[in-house]
Amino acid sequence: MESEQVWWAGYPAGVGREAQPFPFENLGQLVRTAAARYGDRKAETIVLPNGMEASLSFREVDRLSDAFAAYLRHGLQLQAGARIAILLPNSLAYPVCAFGALKAGCVVVNTNPLYTPRELELQLQDSGAEVLVVLDHFGDKVAAVVPRTQVKTIVVTGIADFFPLFTRTLIQAKLKLSGQIPALGLPFTRLPRALHQGALYLAKEHLLPDAVEHPGPTRASLALLQYTGGTTGTSKGAMLSHGNLLANLEQIAEITKVYLTHGEETVLTVLPMYHVIAFTINLCFGFHTGSHNILVPNPRPLKNLHPAFKNHEITWMTAVNTLLKALPDESWFQPAMTRKMLGAFAGGMQTHPAVLQRWEAFTGCLVIEGFGLSETSPLVTYNAAIREGKRLRRTMAQVGGVGLPLPGTEVRIVDDEGLPVATGSHGEIVVRGPQVMQGYWNQPDETARTLRGGWLHTGDIGRFDAEGYLEITDRKKDMIIVSGFNVFPNEVEACIALHPDVADVAVVGVPDEGTGEAVRAFVVSRKDLSVDEIRAHCRTLLANYKVPTRFSFLAEIPKNAVGKALRRELRAAAGAEG
Repeated sequence: MESEQVWWAGYPAGVGREAQPFPFENLGQLVRTAAARYGDRKAETIVLPNGMEASLSFREVDRLSDAFAAYLRHGLQLQAGARIAILLPNSLAYPVCAFGALKAGCVVVNTNPLYTPRELELQLQDSGAEVLVVLDHFGDKVAAVVPRTQVKTIVVTGIADFFPLFTRTLIQAKLKLSGQIPALGLPFTRLPRALHQGALYLAKEHLLPDAVEHPGPTRASLALLQYTGGTTGTSKGAMLSHGNLLANLEQIAEITKVYLTHGEETVLTVLPMYHVIAFTINLCFGFHTGSHNILVPNPRPLKNLHPAFKNHEITWMTAVNTLLKALPDESWFQPAMTRKMLGAFAGGMQTHPAVLQRWEAFTGCLVIEGFGLSETSPLVTYNAAIREGKRLRRTMAQVGGVGLPLPGTEVRIVDDEGLPVATGSHGEIVVRGPQVMQGYWNQPDETARTLRGGWLHTGDIGRFDAEGYLEITDRKKDMIIVSGFNVFPNEVEACIALHPDVADVAVVGVPDEGTGEAVRAFVVSRKDLSVDEIRAHCRTLLANYKVPTRFSFLAEIPKNAVGKALRRELRAAAGAEG
């Protein structure tokens, strides 16, 4: 960094100004090193709503991901850089396939199972994914879109894969009888078969006296396409290299080394691992630290979390405001369940102060807020904490804000000309550091707009206080965050406008106690159009969290001189209506 930064003084004793580098060239090496260190300890445990569980050890995850890498490399003859789309909820197959793809030098394309067929098709087309790993529950969705994409191979897994034979057979039979597993209607390979084929390739490779050593990807190699709205517009793939992700893991290791104990922690993974927060922190950092990862495939309804809390002593978790607000209202959720929990790492959206205070009073567990983006792998800032006995304590007196920049990270607040503003003044938050993405996939113009002069321009507005703590005072101009998921008005508006009876539409975000924000639509109709009709139309095109929760019909949309909707006026009108 160029000069001494004021926030360094806020780092707890033992946290360095720069993160200690890992001795790894890629994430595959991180996985192998952790497997050698933690061996037969449980690495991943899936907990179903009925309490059934299955686990994989660190050594098993390493071995199975090696087999999947061999299947991709030898069985499918994929070249380095090939994109592998993973359409899975939290499951034992996820770390096996994600780590395997990374070991093979391929690129993981995290894909949201909540996507509608239209959204899925757009992401598969844009990424150029050649392989799709999918849960059998989503077969009908996949069948509708794959023929119009570059996907050549479909690998299908079931939620019961890796369970003992009797339990697996029981679960699969029940799911089929209940109609939850639709017919795919396209050629596919079951994941267990793919892993068996990969293991055979590895065995054959080891027997050859002149076997070629695969060097693996470098830190500069692309590892992940993390789709995001970015700072404007529709979804695009943030290109994160092995080096970007390793750098963020190094930074997280630096700030948590004063309170997390490697090999002794248990992490609850409720946030989906296709989300960059859970991918980096729960999956990769959890594996590196030898944490036992408790996977919840579907947190809705919240009682699905009961077996995980009841049967495992959770010591840390990642969460969003919605989860922290709702859990204490559950009759089964008791403070005793968090007696070993050090911290809940909160991101994705702002944690409301009242939610934070109630959670901490109820559980005795600290909420550690931070600020991040898909474009930064994701973490940029964190609220510093230290361990006192069996609990954590904040090192700052005030509650609120998103904390200090991570070691090795520079953050500035700049004006419209890109010049730094005075301490305490508001401006755009820009970031520079080794965790900042390489750019947007196949979008050079958007990359150039976002990465300027060596800085990532976030589009978020904030301010620094005198101690170097960052406060975010506004988000990207129009983006809506619903339970931690980004929703962009342009996309929702475009879908609503497809209805033949819609003449005009504008979409804004409004405060919501349950989800942080909710989507609100203002519609100009050509003839009588009911709320039920327009909502049903939206549900065919948009994931549920993007569907407006409320519609208002107007004679016209207020616009400025160049025809842009005046969303500020619409937000004010929504607030006045309540």
